[in-house]
Amino acid sequence: MAARGVEGSTGGEISEESDERGSMWDLDQQLDQPMDEEAGRLRNMYKEKKFSALLLLQLSFQSLGVVYGDLGTSPLYVFYNTFPHGIKDPEDIIGALSLIIYSLTLIPLLKYVFVVCKANDNGQGGTFALYSLLCRHAKVNTIPNQHRTDEELTTYSRTTFHEQSFAAQTKRWLEKNASRKNSLLILVLVGTCMVIGDGILTPAISVLSAAGGLRVNLPHINNGVVVVVAVVILVSLFSVQHYGTDRVGWLFAPVVFLWFLFIASIGMYNVCKHDPSVLKAFSPVYIYRYFKRGGQDRWTSLGGIMLSITGIEALFADLSHFPVSAVQIAFTVIVFPCLLLAYSGQAAYLRKYPHHVEDAFYQSIPKSVYWPMFVIATFAAIVASQATISATFSLIKQALAHGCFPRVKVVHTSRKFLGQIYVPDINWILMILCITVTAGFKNQNQIGNAYGTAVVIVMLVTTLLMMLIMILVWRCHWVLVLLFTFLSLVVECTYFSAVLFKVNQGGWVPLVIAAAFLIIMYVWHYGTLKRYEFEMHSKVSMAWILGLGPSLGLVRVPGVGLVYTELASGVPHIFSHFITNLPAIHSVVVFVCVKNLPVYTVPEEERFLVKRIGPKSFHMFRCVARYGYRDLHKKDDNFEKRLFESLFLFIRLESMMEGCSDSDDYSICASQQPQPHRDGNESRNLETFDTFDSVESVMAPLGVTKRTSHTVTGSSQMSGGGDELEFINGCRDAGVVHIMGNTVIRARREARFYKRIAIDYVYAFLRKICRENSAIFNVPQESLLNVGQIFYV
Repeated sequence: MAARGVEGSTGGEISEESDERGSMWDLDQQLDQPMDEEAGRLRNMYKEKKFSALLLLQLSFQSLGVVYGDLGTSPLYVFYNTFPHGIKDPEDIIGALSLIIYSLTLIPLLKYVFVVCKANDNGQGGTFALYSLLCRHAKVNTIPNQHRTDEELTTYSRTTFHEQSFAAQTKRWLEKNASRKNSLLILVLVGTCMVIGDGILTPAISVLSAAGGLRVNLPHINNGVVVVVAVVILVSLFSVQHYGTDRVGWLFAPVVFLWFLFIASIGMYNVCKHDPSVLKAFSPVYIYRYFKRGGQDRWTSLGGIMLSITGIEALFADLSHFPVSAVQIAFTVIVFPCLLLAYSGQAAYLRKYPHHVEDAFYQSIPKSVYWPMFVIATFAAIVASQATISATFSLIKQALAHGCFPRVKVVHTSRKFLGQIYVPDINWILMILCITVTAGFKNQNQIGNAYGTAVVIVMLVTTLLMMLIMILVWRCHWVLVLLFTFLSLVVECTYFSAVLFKVNQGGWVPLVIAAAFLIIMYVWHYGTLKRYEFEMHSKVSMAWILGLGPSLGLVRVPGVGLVYTELASGVPHIFSHFITNLPAIHSVVVFVCVKNLPVYTVPEEERFLVKRIGPKSFHMFRCVARYGYRDLHKKDDNFEKRLFESLFLFIRLESMMEGCSDSDDYSICASQQPQPHRDGNESRNLETFDTFDSVESVMAPLGVTKRTSHTVTGSSQMSGGGDELEFINGCRDAGVVHIMGNTVIRARREARFYKRIAIDYVYAFLRKICRENSAIFNVPQESLLNVGQIFYV
């Protein structure tokens, strides 16, 4: 908690045009400047822990169920989607197997497991994690609600560039034009929307492929029955999401481990029994021969081969549960060799029975283990679906934190694992779309075409973001950046060109889904940005507030008014709108700003910043609550309690500052006091303190023990600040009222038609169906006061 009696130096939100605005503007800047804060004591908070060999192996085993479920179930449908019209030349099987082997080697193994996974944000993966890293190393965030002191958070690692370096030039190029920042955001949103498409298509193709095994042992069953079975499994899967993965997650790793063990064993059996010569596919020369034989079918078959590397984005998005080293060990020791054996075994079987390509996986299973394998395959498909659904929930929450998605309910299903969340609205939307895709297409081939389109676009987005990460974060030489980008784009653009041929055969599905989500996310972000700009331009001058006097020119009634605003400095317009229409205001006013930062978490001791506005007699304060995109819900049950604890602690610490808190006159002397250098061994100087770890650390030197929050708040015997603490505590007991702005955005009459459609219809509709701020913040209706506003953009 920051404890500053006055406000620090001017922040980035002060306009450069303030030089000629007159003395009143200068006075306002002196009185209402952004607050300082205390963080920065611990640098590089996230460092991958060193684990013992035994524990690392245990974590590697557990990662199989969460991270590799989707990638591991690809053998169910790859060969059928590669040869949907049958195998015309047995040599094509060798070429296809060679392509699968080198695709698995180049993309999942080399690119993702050993390069992209290293680009995690303090252990967090996914498209928005990469974007958050970029936002911390360059000013590319489209909503400029950050202050320079946010950069000193222990989870906010940011380094400086040499002015002439390639990184500095790239940073300036990105920051120079607003359209480039906007383009970067759209790129991130496209990748996010495609991953959401994965969350729809993975359950559809995995469960449908697993259920398709019924036709092999029960030939009289038609495809309609298979679809019904798949739909029943999908409904069951989505219906239990509210329980969270914590209760059934312990089953994931054993199921997937058995799956890999079985497919590897069956693969070895088929290679030895049917055709050991398929192992020559490890030579890349057969890729050349495969394409040399020509024909468009060879090229379009890449769309099916690419399904062998699906699940890599879910791998990256679910990275937060395990250390990178455990994920790497699991892939190189278990996943990679087992998949190679599985595909080699299917290829060996198809060399002998090419007409069984439609059900290649189940046809290649020995009859004695068919039903156990069918059960394991079904459970593995469910685990794979769960991984992508969980990844979708995480991405939605990250989009919410960046102001890119309408407000929806987010339920944390586990207190132990903060990453395990459940989003009810999104869950049912995913279920409906997933069932629609499954029942609509009814076969793996068209769903596979759609799946391939989504996967390759996400890979391209990740490559472009990684290029910026390598430049701005890792400071790689431009030659290495160029080499990585070139090799990645050559492979991925080749696959992309292949899936373009299948857009009319199902590939249009993820494009339509992604376009719908992209419109929703971008329009909501645009409305959020305009609302923030309105608050910035219409905020009230502090000089005007001070001119009203201690009573603010109104009747001060008992109670505490919490005025919610998106501004971390200045007085929001809703406050002036409120006091203009009502002749009274509460005895204590706290402007509450709840904002998200591009970090994965904000430590509890650095979360709340508190400062005083105006003289003590005004009883006006500002509290900024900062959250990362992986933190618990903004307005948890203890939010109000911790806010008041931070406020009381601030007052107590303020009274200890000599020359600042002893006078009722507002002073800026604290910002002018020289701050002595303090190393790690030097004791804190109470006159020039920056931070205290907790209430206990402040009270201990005074011989005061903190038993409960009332120990701090209710004791009028504490020296300094006791009277004000007692006064505020009494106001709190009188009642707390939450004052929120109910801002309506409308397009101007002269605005272009697409802007009117976006604002007056799309944004208005989204705002109507999304959750209210009061519901997000868990504000009791009897304590809520909405202040309506309308502004035009």
